[in-house]
Amino acid sequence: MIYEIAEITIQPDAHSAFEAAVDQAVSIFKAAKGCVSMRLDRGIESGNTYHLVVGWATLENHTVDFRGSQGFQDWRALVGQYFAQPPKVEHFSTVVAGF
Repeated sequence: MIYEIAEITIQPDAHSAFEAAVDQAVSIFKAAKGCVSMRLDRGIESGNTYHLVVGWATLENHTVDFRGSQGFQDWRALVGQYFAQPPKVEHFSTVVAGF
């Protein structure tokens, strides 16, 4: 499994609206080819920063299948208006799982 971690900085005072939009988008991710999991974490020290963590069966499920889909367009239409800057997106694989 591959994890997409998108660091998203939103505009100040948009927390409730952004979180509601991401909640609306859960069904988009559930329907996406190869999407295994999805969660949104909010920074404690930097409250305008979020991490969207999405589990994908393969890297291509994210970079090709999802990014080339209508679902991606729908996702960006829901949340893009709240971005203070473009998200930073990286992909990770687990190398040690303690418990």
